[in-house]
Amino acid sequence: MPQLQVFPDNRSFVIGSAEFIMEVAARAIGERGRFTIALSGGGTPKPIYARLSTADYRDRIPWEKAHIFFSDERCVPPDDARSNYRMAREAWFDLSDIPAGNIHRVHGEDDPHAEALRYEKDIAGLHRQAGIPAFDLILLGMGDNGHTASLFPGTAALRERARWVVAQYVEVMAAWRVTFTAPLINAARHVAFLAEGAAKAQMLWNVLEGPYQPEVWPSQLIQPVGGELHWLVDAEAAAKVKAAG
Repeated sequence: MPQLQVFPDNRSFVIGSAEFIMEVAARAIGERGRFTIALSGGGTPKPIYARLSTADYRDRIPWEKAHIFFSDERCVPPDDARSNYRMAREAWFDLSDIPAGNIHRVHGEDDPHAEALRYEKDIAGLHRQAGIPAFDLILLGMGDNGHTASLFPGTAALRERARWVVAQYVEVMAAWRVTFTAPLINAARHVAFLAEGAAKAQMLWNVLEGPYQPEVWPSQLIQPVGGELHWLVDAEAAAKVKAAG
């Protein structure tokens, strides 16, 4: 069952989400000696990443034991304004002590199909385990159309079961993306959706309480196998969800 945590306002949402990341990180490092996380892009997590860059958070865990990936990326150079990596770098990495070698960016400037294969090998090389790698934490957003990562309604990436990372041309964006697939996301120990604002209220209800139709609302595909699914949301986003009442 998803664990829904509703914060009363945006400030508490940002603080609470940052604290959640820190708790998972501390537990992972304590139990396994390192922390593996995949970040989401977009505007919602940016202030959360910025908070993680502050002194209070920099000093609480040994960030040299963290490895940071991205659950999806736009196929653009790393200095492009649309790059998820650039957003995270400016908000967090440039102000942190995370070793550069521990930040695993998607090379959005390269051929999308070749890059998806390279990124998959990068993930496999770090985890070195049989079967699908288990990230400690994968952060996700939810689009107004129900997409998550770059799993968009009606796309082939939704139906991928063998690959962990694929290239996907997204018609509605007229652009290529590289994205984690549902099997990789669902293998994580913790998956956390971040959603805030009234504009997400109807879609949050659709995904959590509406009929199961993942081709229409891809966020419904995310159902961790053996891990935990968390929804970290503010009160405006949760306004229509009965479980929040």
